[in-house]
Amino acid sequence: MTDGVTIGQAAAFAGVTVKAVRHYHKHGLIDEPRRDSSGYRRYGSADLLRLVQIRTLAAAGVPLAEIGAVLDADPDRFAAAVVDVERRLNDRIDELIARRDMLRRLATGDRALLPDSVLAKLDKVAADLGFTPDDVAMAREGLILVRALVPEGFDDYVAKVERALDEPRYLSLVKRLWRAAEWEPDDPRVDELATAMADHFIAHPDLLPVPDGLRARTDATIRYGLLAQHGDEQKPAWVRLRALFEARLRSAGIDIGVFTHRAGLGRTRG
Repeated sequence: MTDGVTIGQAAAFAGVTVKAVRHYHKHGLIDEPRRDSSGYRRYGSADLLRLVQIRTLAAAGVPLAEIGAVLDADPDRFAAAVVDVERRLNDRIDELIARRDMLRRLATGDRALLPDSVLAKLDKVAADLGFTPDDVAMAREGLILVRALVPEGFDDYVAKVERALDEPRYLSLVKRLWRAAEWEPDDPRVDELATAMADHFIAHPDLLPVPDGLRARTDATIRYGLLAQHGDEQKPAWVRLRALFEARLRSAGIDIGVFTHRAGLGRTRG
């Protein structure tokens, strides 16, 4: 009777493929077994045990490059290695759960691209200001752009907008601003509104929502342009209003150099 089993039998008993066994040999995870008189590899019980251990660790998420060291470690190091593997698995589980939740939220469109807390604030502002669905969509898009282009300043931006909206005078200006979307660019009210908004921020420059970190970027002008021009093709009156507003701020010595906002919680122009 021939001792040991063939590579195919060993693979089947260990619950892996022949290709996997050969791969383990290639990476030095298991020694080449002895060969019989016919030149065939013969795997014994110790080999099968090693294959099962390798398969188990690999299935648990341990990279093949680390399995050999884990199996050959003393008991204390082995236990520590297993704890580390468990930690990484938990991190991976958390990541997968987050991805699953994101997929579920995609049914609501681009709302999935913003934190729930910000969406709740946007919904409140939209209700207070009487936004139309299109207004809400544009405001949400503006927030998404801010988060994408200035991620490190996003929370700061939202906080500044909230503080600005606590000012009754500014809240009134924002309401006029959204009504101005339907005006003609040469409407004299555009100039009046730009002056009123500029005067408000000249008096309260700390409320000007400029995210931290944008000015420090070497491409701040490009990022500002992308944010400031969002929606221009839909609201031509806002193009002129923004130009007048920024010019008045500069003349007062306030160099925005980056972007202001238009929509309370959303529109990224002033």
